[in-house]
Amino acid sequence: MTAAKTGASASGRMPVQEAEENGAKPRRSLRPLSILVPHLLRYRWALFAAIIALLASALAMLAVPAAVRGLIDEGFAGPDAALIDRYFIILVGIGGMLALASSARFYFVNWLGERVVADVRSEVFGHLTRLGPAFFERTHSAEVMSRLTADTTLIKAAAGTTLSQALRNTVMLIGALVMMFVTSVKLSLLVLVAIPLIVFPLMGYGRTVRRLSRRAQDTLAEASTYAAENLAAVRTMQAYTHEREASVRFTGAVEAAFAAARERLRARAFLTAMVIFLVVGSIVGVLWYGASAVVAQEMTGGRLGQFVLYAIFAGGALAELAEVWGEVQQAAGAAERLAEISATEPEVVSPADPVPLPTPTRGEIAFRGVGFTYPGRTAPALGDVSFLVAPGETVALVGPSGAGKSTMLSLVLRFFDPQSGRIEVDGVDIRQADLEALRSRMALVPQDVALFADTVIENIRYGSPQADKAAVENAARLAQADGFIRALPQGYDTRLGERGVSLSGGQRQRIAIARAILRNAPILLLDEATSALDAESEKDVQTALETVMEGRTTIVIAHRLATVQKADRILVIEDGRIAEEGTHASLSRAGGLYARLAELQFATQLKK
Repeated sequence: MTAAKTGASASGRMPVQEAEENGAKPRRSLRPLSILVPHLLRYRWALFAAIIALLASALAMLAVPAAVRGLIDEGFAGPDAALIDRYFIILVGIGGMLALASSARFYFVNWLGERVVADVRSEVFGHLTRLGPAFFERTHSAEVMSRLTADTTLIKAAAGTTLSQALRNTVMLIGALVMMFVTSVKLSLLVLVAIPLIVFPLMGYGRTVRRLSRRAQDTLAEASTYAAENLAAVRTMQAYTHEREASVRFTGAVEAAFAAARERLRARAFLTAMVIFLVVGSIVGVLWYGASAVVAQEMTGGRLGQFVLYAIFAGGALAELAEVWGEVQQAAGAAERLAEISATEPEVVSPADPVPLPTPTRGEIAFRGVGFTYPGRTAPALGDVSFLVAPGETVALVGPSGAGKSTMLSLVLRFFDPQSGRIEVDGVDIRQADLEALRSRMALVPQDVALFADTVIENIRYGSPQADKAAVENAARLAQADGFIRALPQGYDTRLGERGVSLSGGQRQRIAIARAILRNAPILLLDEATSALDAESEKDVQTALETVMEGRTTIVIAHRLATVQKADRILVIEDGRIAEEGTHASLSRAGGLYARLAELQFATQLKK
């Protein structure tokens, strides 16, 4: 799948970012905001209520000048003092209607904004969870988080207050223009002459604001990325006394983000000032002409007052639209960034009509002529690999680092698809099986343990969310983790730091093993599962794993050959191919790569 199709290039930059950095000018439009339409239509009742409240508040405002005209021409000039009271009562009634409509508009509009942004965040995150490892190898996680949080916040304003203001001011502008023509055609034509002087600069300068807004968002995302990387590696940063250098670099990134934001603010401020000046200048010119008409008795003072108020409403609406336009452009830039993620297609997906896997699961795994090269690389990771793992059999993969062992597990889990050959589970090509059904039959203990900033019990329960506490504790006992867990301040309810930073490497590994035990899957995948354990803990966990592996198909990767001596078969992987195959005893006698590795390791252990 090409980078253009997946939404990110091999460099890890999103398409619009890369185009801007290369000097190209990507197309700018409000089309990205169309992603909000399905979410808004999902809550038609709230949208309808907001529109009704918006129209009511706009009509109430438009009624004020007519009441003022009557007050001036009829109330002040007439002999009946009660007429003045009547017009003031009308104005109070209009004010009450305006207050109720405005409060309803505020509630429903902001409710829509909060609701829509929550839906967008959930939708984008749900899509991200379906993207494979290849996407996250190309795209930095902090960049993704910036889009998921900061950009959705900008969209919230567009879906809520910005959209409301745009609609309200559009209604006010159209209504005021219509009433201006009803009041005085001559004065209205003078105003129409001034409108192009306002609209054209607005449209032209709005594109500049949009470009600067996008640059400000991207620069802030880069600063956030640098901060996230260094805070995630805080121990390494402090061990190398890199605090000052990191602070200086982050300050530079923040200053760059501030400079980009400053340019955007300058552009928006200039745009606002220009529009307001043109609007006020136009109103003053029209007012001068109208005053001359009143002196010449060509119109009444009330009519002129009515026209001026409508002209002010129209000018104010146009000025606010200029401000809103800048916000819409900013939100469109954010929506564009989110749309890039939503447009990214997973490299690996379930087929439209999946072949059901046999039930009950046997656990047979077969590699048949599998060849695989990682995206963006030229050297193959695997070449024409074929082997069969029988149900309940334990097969160990050993060999030098980078030989392709972990790649095999990634292919079994279908994180990637091979370019040639096929992999079968219980006789079904895994590309034809449902992804969730396939992976639900497997439990993985990776070399790089992933723990979450949650309680111990929830970290173990990640393997089976419906498991009760007794099952979790039993899995922990089998993984030799129960003892140290109970010694924690709140036992199983102790909250772990990010990535389990408060635990030792061995403790993290045992929680990961407990998670896999709790999953109770028929296929067990162990990628250096005991690599971080001391000798005593390794023996205990190895005993527990042997119990868990009984009756299950197990593929285990290990650099320590002592941990795989009891495996039913050992596959020696070298340069992406199976160099040797056999038991520990037969391979030791063969005098090949395995024998050399075993001699080096066991001789080193004897010296210790």
